[in-house]
Amino acid sequence: MLDENKTLPNPENPETFTGLRLAEPADTAGGAKAVISSLKHVFGAMDAVRGLKALGRLNQFDGHDCPGCAWPDPDGHRSGIAEYCENGAKAIAEEATTKKVDAAFFARHSVAEIASWTDYEIGKSGRLCEPMYLAPGATHYAPISWEQAFEKIAGALKSLPDPNRAIFYTSGRTSNEAAFLYQLLIRRYGTNNLPDCSNMCHESSGVALNESLGIGKGSVTLEDFYETDLILILGQNPGTNHPRMLAALQKAKANGAKIISINPLKEAGLLNFSHPQQFSGMLGASTHLTDLYLQVKINGDLALLKAIALLLLEAEDKNPGSVFDQAFISEKTQGAEAYLDDLRRYNLQTLAAECGISEAQIREAAQLLIERKRVIACWAMGLTQHKNAVDTIREIVNLLLLKGSVGKPGAGTCPVRGHSNVQGDRTMGIYEKPPKAFLDNLERAFGFNPPREDGYDVVDAIKAMYEGKADVFIAMGGNFLSATPDTLYTAQALRNCSLTVQVSTKLNRSHVICGREALILPCLGRTDLDLLDGHRQFVSVENSMGVVHSSKGSLWPVSDQLLSEPVIVCRLAKALFGQDPLIDWDKYMTHYDRIREDIERSIPGFEDYNRRVRLQGGFYLPNGARIGQFKTGAGKAMFNVAAPLHTPLADDEWIMMTIRTHDQFNTTIYGLHDRYRGIYNERRVVLLNKADIEKAGFKPGDVVDLYNYHGGTERVARRFIIVEYDIPRQCAATYFPETNVLVPINSVAEKSNTPTSKMVIIKIVMSDEG
Repeated sequence: MLDENKTLPNPENPETFTGLRLAEPADTAGGAKAVISSLKHVFGAMDAVRGLKALGRLNQFDGHDCPGCAWPDPDGHRSGIAEYCENGAKAIAEEATTKKVDAAFFARHSVAEIASWTDYEIGKSGRLCEPMYLAPGATHYAPISWEQAFEKIAGALKSLPDPNRAIFYTSGRTSNEAAFLYQLLIRRYGTNNLPDCSNMCHESSGVALNESLGIGKGSVTLEDFYETDLILILGQNPGTNHPRMLAALQKAKANGAKIISINPLKEAGLLNFSHPQQFSGMLGASTHLTDLYLQVKINGDLALLKAIALLLLEAEDKNPGSVFDQAFISEKTQGAEAYLDDLRRYNLQTLAAECGISEAQIREAAQLLIERKRVIACWAMGLTQHKNAVDTIREIVNLLLLKGSVGKPGAGTCPVRGHSNVQGDRTMGIYEKPPKAFLDNLERAFGFNPPREDGYDVVDAIKAMYEGKADVFIAMGGNFLSATPDTLYTAQALRNCSLTVQVSTKLNRSHVICGREALILPCLGRTDLDLLDGHRQFVSVENSMGVVHSSKGSLWPVSDQLLSEPVIVCRLAKALFGQDPLIDWDKYMTHYDRIREDIERSIPGFEDYNRRVRLQGGFYLPNGARIGQFKTGAGKAMFNVAAPLHTPLADDEWIMMTIRTHDQFNTTIYGLHDRYRGIYNERRVVLLNKADIEKAGFKPGDVVDLYNYHGGTERVARRFIIVEYDIPRQCAATYFPETNVLVPINSVAEKSNTPTSKMVIIKIVMSDEG
């Protein structure tokens, strides 16, 4: 049995609760409460001068990009009031805090003590200030010089019998410049072991879109939202995870668009929006967003999409050419006949039962599609973290192809990325399965033959460490342990390493669940002033819609011992390779323009990079699907045939999805409240349907333990409070990372290998300690 409380040192302090308080879930996002929350977080972390400067430069031209989500900035202009959202302000408060984690902090607190804190307590410790080293058997981190740190890492890498015994992880906040250098170092070293956070979130989107449309990115721009007729939002909670999207939805509604939201939970940000930058919004006036809300069963999306498509087919059969874009289907797609033949095998009643949506609501959704020609589909991890995620996303594309809604204004695909440069990192080559063309370009540009065999993704990397097939783990940002599945399995995997290295801005749990030796390398953040030889530098990022733009920090760093990520990579490369005859690592540390010059000659789409990235708003990368050019094997957009996945549940089982609170971004916990869902002062809760609670003999407020038995292994997350909530029958929702311990390492999405954090089968029993 895997038990979090016995294997990890009390990771979420489950013996005590913080005083759960419940309120009615909100039906409106934004408004004055969002402004008050933003200011409270920022000015609670720094003085007013620093706080106002950080907020004033956030997402502005010549300012710093938000370290939160990847929602795009408006083309050509910025708000004169504030070009950020509540959670963007919280992200700035976390990064720009003046609270310090220095050598004295580590002398006071042992590794075991820090490990006993909650993720919230660890994160609130402050900014890392100097390189730290944990020696074998040591109880406390101790200071180490940068030079000694680089020599220690280089020595460990040189001692490995095979480069594939090293693993190099990347977080989505890493800049284009740092990511490019990082993958260059790793491939120069001799491996493609480049797992990244995309493996755990939108990998399924990339696989599906590449197969269907020939590009693993979305096809729409922000302007498309203002020209569309209909927006589908599936498995996404923009009010918490991408709040600036709400302004785009508000504008789309003002222009006449309809919105269908498909989600197991009713989320405030999908219902109504009070724009906090509008006087009326501050007074409480709101825009109603969703016209039709379909509260689908967890992983019922594919059945629902197929049911809608079936009704569209029936309407098209009655009046050919009135529903489908037959010219587009004929000229631009392949596989439509096989798809439609398969679709005719289904009946509405069966599909409705599978997805949990009434036939009347499905007909209403279909009618909205029948009557409209320009459709945008948005989705996030509510779709990508299922076993059949790739097929579900391809079914979205099927629907869009039937309507001819790809490659024209006001229509297309919109996978909404969750981290500010996760898409850019992939463009830069952070990928364990690099295309041949990418490797060929590197070889031509730098004169060495990069490794050609695929490397480890996140799941395979964890397994390799667990099984003793990898010895060194290096993370460029992120909180690997708290982000990954099967927490106890992953913890043991990290502990099996001889050396773990974390390049970080703030303290996190991955610093204290580590290898036999461990290093913490503190780096500059997005908001920090970055100077090389007295010259101010900027980096660049790519947002969800393929726009590359600059990010320039302006705040004085909290410590003079912080290095930028590009400099850290270059200094490690010099320690590892010595005088490299093929790559001049020193030149990259003179000015980041030198890095961008080599990106330009290595990666298509970055022509004239240094000039174009200095333009206001940056530039768009090429996107074939956006203009109706599909770079698939057939040269056409591809329909896909797939059946819904039926997940049988026993009477005492639930299908659980992990979700974020409103006081959270990925693994960063800003606070203990989930304001929009009406849950305060507690994170260890499980949201259940009222009828399910009664049937199981529980009552709201009961303290229970959650169990998963996938693969014959018992996993348990202890002491969760039952909260009655509006959620479909036999569905449950819990917050991550607290329940990542229940997500099996071997339960992954087909083709993408993404952990299935949204479809975990659990049993619930009363806690012995309740």
